[in-house]
Amino acid sequence: MHSRYTTNRTEVTLNIGGDDISAKGAFAGLSLKHHIQRPMRKLETKSDIIRGFSPAWFTATMGTGAIASLIYSFPYSNRPLEYIGMGIGLFNIILYIICLVLFAARLIKYRDMSDILLHPQLSMSLGTVPMGLCTVVSGLVTMLSRYNTTWVPTLALVLWCIVVAASVLCSLIVPFVVISHQKYTLETMNAVLLLPVVPNVVAASTGGVVASAFSGGTAVVIILISYVLWGMGMLLAMMLTAAYLIRLVLYKLPPKEAMASAFIPIGPLGQSSYGIQILGAQALRVFSVSMPQVKYLGDVLHTVGFMVGLLLWGAALWWFVHAACSAIYTLVHERVPFNLGWWALIFPSGTVLFSTNALWTTAGYAFFRVLSAVLTAGLAIVWVCVLLNTVVYAWTGELFKPSNISRLELAGGSDGSDGPESEEYRALSGVAHVQPTDSPVSGITRVLTEPAQVA
Repeated sequence: MHSRYTTNRTEVTLNIGGDDISAKGAFAGLSLKHHIQRPMRKLETKSDIIRGFSPAWFTATMGTGAIASLIYSFPYSNRPLEYIGMGIGLFNIILYIICLVLFAARLIKYRDMSDILLHPQLSMSLGTVPMGLCTVVSGLVTMLSRYNTTWVPTLALVLWCIVVAASVLCSLIVPFVVISHQKYTLETMNAVLLLPVVPNVVAASTGGVVASAFSGGTAVVIILISYVLWGMGMLLAMMLTAAYLIRLVLYKLPPKEAMASAFIPIGPLGQSSYGIQILGAQALRVFSVSMPQVKYLGDVLHTVGFMVGLLLWGAALWWFVHAACSAIYTLVHERVPFNLGWWALIFPSGTVLFSTNALWTTAGYAFFRVLSAVLTAGLAIVWVCVLLNTVVYAWTGELFKPSNISRLELAGGSDGSDGPESEEYRALSGVAHVQPTDSPVSGITRVLTEPAQVA
């Protein structure tokens, strides 16, 4: 079967169902084959993969882990979806291990942890490391609890303790470095400033999940620590979110490269809502038996958790609509390049769905169930699109390109005045500017749209 399309720029003949695709004046198939056969073609050496590996890669594990849990816990129970969720969860574990090995290899080989801490964007991404591990821990407990395996609760508790230590250190060290060494103005402020403090909120929510696998004194300690973490993370995140909203009012939307950063404030709001609800549910289960000296503590915490969770869910829903409108506005008016920052679309949005599921479980209203199901399906589609783009640009090496092999340089100075607009800044921060013409798909599009060359 042959189809012939004639345009005012070039003429293309497609052999549908055959083995070849031909184009008059150029061969699109050769462009795709060229990209497939030459992995990491944008890198000078394969060791650049380690040198250019950014902690921002852990946002991919955060998003993937969130999607795995959402699909597994889909509001309308479905056994095939549970198996799909478990498969994605296994993929997330492998992805996290790969990212952890590459990041550790970078730190060991180049010993540039101090440079990362001083960099105004790379230091923010350090918070994604414990948050990525949180999705692994939650997935283990949620998906394997039905099999009554004795080693899962123990492993989850050990990993959660590591998460708690890493989250607290990140929330203490990175903000101190920001205050003492880095310079910001309100105009150059970005929502990524939330990333170092959000891990405490995520760790608190994960603590509620881990506590569900224990009882007695162990569960009480986990819940109490989680409440402390929730307070540390949520209150700081609210302060930074208010400052970021002022920045948006005064200086309008962020640049197109940082389009997805508008979704970051959703994370602490949605996760705080989910965390306070699940901790309240566990407190109701545990405290009446293990802390009888404080009467009705579990009932009070459960009631407060639902009401506070509902209020925070409303705030998260406002930010979600605002961020979606901002992203659509930017995509309509500008051509947005792909970067690792696009993963910010997934996990923060997923926290709203976790909170929605918790509200449905407690209140039982069908509205929350339907809303969660619809948004989960839509978010899964977005996740597939972001994942495919990540694979394509990682295959070419574009996402691993180090800007300076010998040493990290603070692009545009420590005040960040020129940083956001420079190529080096984007590469070092894990949001390397990927021109649309660099992908194999764009290569084919260029063949179909550019005028044919006349010899």
